[in-house]
Amino acid sequence: MAKAKTPHDEMSFLDHLEDLRWHLIRATLAIVIAGFIAFLAKGFIFDVLLFGPRYADFWTYDILCRISTAMGIDGGFCFDEMPFRIQSRTMGGQFSAHVWVAITAGFIISFPYVIYEFWKFVAPAMKDNEKKNARGFILISSVLFFLGVLFGYYVVTPLSINFLGKYQVSDDVFNDFDLASYISLVRASVIASGIIFELPIIMYFLTKVGIVTPDFLIKYRKYALVIVLILSAIITPPDIVSQIIVAIPVLILYEVSIIISKIVFKREEKKLRRTEIRKK
Repeated sequence: MAKAKTPHDEMSFLDHLEDLRWHLIRATLAIVIAGFIAFLAKGFIFDVLLFGPRYADFWTYDILCRISTAMGIDGGFCFDEMPFRIQSRTMGGQFSAHVWVAITAGFIISFPYVIYEFWKFVAPAMKDNEKKNARGFILISSVLFFLGVLFGYYVVTPLSINFLGKYQVSDDVFNDFDLASYISLVRASVIASGIIFELPIIMYFLTKVGIVTPDFLIKYRKYALVIVLILSAIITPPDIVSQIIVAIPVLILYEVSIIISKIVFKREEKKLRRTEIRKK
């Protein structure tokens, strides 16, 4: 007996585009609302969160200072003040920074809902058992993203600010960083880390559609190690300790991705065998 068609199956290409448009509109509206709340919380967003990593009493510096002191290593994490100032050199610089920081904060805050809208668009095309297996998609992807954001904020950002803020080619040159440049560094560190921590989710879908296999991930593990080290060198200061600190969680995520890929691959193989048996 033929399976009854669902309303989603009967939708035309233009209907799908219209459906996607409304999902995008709702996701954008959520970002705008969250961004507006962040815009009103200017003092907390800027003075506490954004400018927190430029002060010596920031949590990361305190921990690293204690560790380096206990190990007898001068890692440059024990200091009283960062030798740089932040300035705005354009008339609309501070207002523009305020708006874009609010939008970025809005995206981070509303990420679970954005993922939910993505899921609502994709889910109708999935089978019931596939929906059941991927039931925790929104929760897991949100947790991974927020873990990545925290990692970018508490690890990547302070390591970068600590190195670049103190770096001088000459004692005659004082570091006066533009507000937009400082914000760009923090934003890139946080958002990039959030996206990188979605690696297991990405591998889940790539394995499901047959683009990636566990054997492929295992075979090219050594190349992945090199790529991770290169990425760590790009987004962190050029010292081996900082690069290792950033590389370790990414490599762990890669190994987790291999495990997830194996699980998904076995499930897909079982489905394929069942289908072949039914045909026979």
